[in-house]
Amino acid sequence: MTTSVASADSLARGTAAFHRGDYVRAFHELSPAADRGNARALGMLGFMYEHGFGVPQAYAAAADLYYRGAMQGDPFAQAMLGLSYDKGHGVPTDFLLAYKWLNLAAARTGGRQRDAYLRFRDAVASKLSTYEIMAGQRFALEWVPDRQAPDVHLTVK
Repeated sequence: MTTSVASADSLARGTAAFHRGDYVRAFHELSPAADRGNARALGMLGFMYEHGFGVPQAYAAAADLYYRGAMQGDPFAQAMLGLSYDKGHGVPTDFLLAYKWLNLAAARTGGRQRDAYLRFRDAVASKLSTYEIMAGQRFALEWVPDRQAPDVHLTVK
């Protein structure tokens, strides 16, 4: 229980620092939570590495962090991993995998975030054949989150 509370505190402080634009502090607060496998922290750190916020820009590191968060079911990490596959940032360009991850992200969230993920997914779909879209939907339906990682159920709002 203490680890979860510490992770929640670290995540909350890191998220607040990120939104203030204090990326160095955000990195130092989010890193321990990410090291413990917190999906939200993994996604946020991935974003920082993708865009070079407080850390050197590193697409491969960003994609790895997004993947680890996406496998746990974090919609933000899933969407960012999908966009990474769409752009070929840190991973080979793969529109089918981009579609899969963006479809999962849209299905796991709501509101404006869902609308944005659907727009991204539909933009990727425009690059695919009907058969490929069906395959991407099948891949999304067959996907199972990795529930072995710690702090999977921890959500701080």
